Amino acid sequence: MKSIVAVSFCLLLAACATQKAPIEVATRPTLYDDAAFAPPSKPVSRADVFALSPEMQVFLADRVEHKISTRGRINALVESLYEKGSHKFTYDANETNNAAGVFAQHSGNCLSYTIMTAAFAKQMNIPVQFHVVTRGDVWDRTNDIDFLIGHVNLTLGEQKRRDEIAQLVDFTALSDVHGDFLDDIGEDVIVSMYFNNRAAEAMARGKLDDAYWWARAATESSVSFLGSYNTLGVIYLQSNNAVMASRVFERVLEREPENLLAMSNEMIALKALGRTAEAQDLSRRLAELQPNPPFYYFNLGMQAMK
Repeated sequence: MKSIVAVSFCLLLAACATQKAPIEVATRPTLYDDAAFAPPSKPVSRADVFALSPEMQVFLADRVEHKISTRGRINALVESLYEKGSHKFTYDANETNNAAGVFAQHSGNCLSYTIMTAAFAKQMNIPVQFHVVTRGDVWDRTNDIDFLIGHVNLTLGEQKRRDEIAQLVDFTALSDVHGDFLDDIGEDVIVSMYFNNRAAEAMARGKLDDAYWWARAATESSVSFLGSYNTLGVIYLQSNNAVMASRVFERVLEREPENLLAMSNEMIALKALGRTAEAQDLSRRLAELQPNPPFYYFNLGMQAMK
C-alpha cells in the first residue's frame, strides 16, 4: 500500500512561498468540516505559542539581566540558556511544545527551541529573524504515514547594528548551515508550523479530532505554508473522508501544480473515490517528477524479503 505523505518540522516541510492570496476562499466550497470532528481536548490558542511563564520571567530577572551590561543582550540570553552546565536542555525530535512548555520540560525539537528562544528575545526587545534550512530532505515513517522532516533556526539581532553582533542560534549539528541554505520566514509561518506539528503528532497517536483542530489553526495562521493544508488533507484521509481530502489537495495543486506531497496524496484520494483514470494520470506525472520517491529502495527491499 502506498503511504500517505505528511509534513513536519523537527518532526513536517513544504514550500514556504511569498505572500499569496488565501487558499480558503468564502466564495468557494470550504476546506473545513468542523461538524465531523469532536471539540479539541485542549484549547488551540495562538496567544500561548510565545507566552512567557512566571518561571521564565524569574529566569530572565535572575539569570540573564545582570549579564547584559557586560555581555550584551544577545550573548547574555544565549549563554544563560545554552552554555554547558548552565541550563540543561535535551533534544527530543518527536515532540513540539510552546515556549513555556519547552522551558518547563527542558526538552523539545528544533521548532520548540526556536520558539522558546524567540519568546525570550521578544521580551528583551531583541530583533528576531526565523529561517528554514533548505539543504536536503529527511524522512520518517509512522503507521503508513511518511513524514518529511524540516529544520528551522533563528537569528537574534540585526546585521546592520555595530554595537551588537547578530547571532545565528541553532540546536543541532546543522548550526554551521547558513547563507544559501537558509530561507527567511515570518513569524506567521513559524506559528503555522507549530500548529502543523501538533496536528501531525496528534495524528500519529491516532487522535484525529485534536489533529483536525491543530491543522485548521495551522492553515489559518499563514497563507504561504502549504504544508499545513497537506496535513489537513491527510487527516481527512485518515478519517475516511476522501471527498474533503481531495478538495484540499486540489486547492494546493492549484497554487503549486508540482507540489509532490499534494500530488502523492491526491492520487490516494482519487483512488478512494473511484476516479481511477485520473489517479493513473497523476501517478504517471508524479513518476516523471519523482522517479525515486521516499522509501523507494526500502519498499523494494521489503517486497523482495516477502
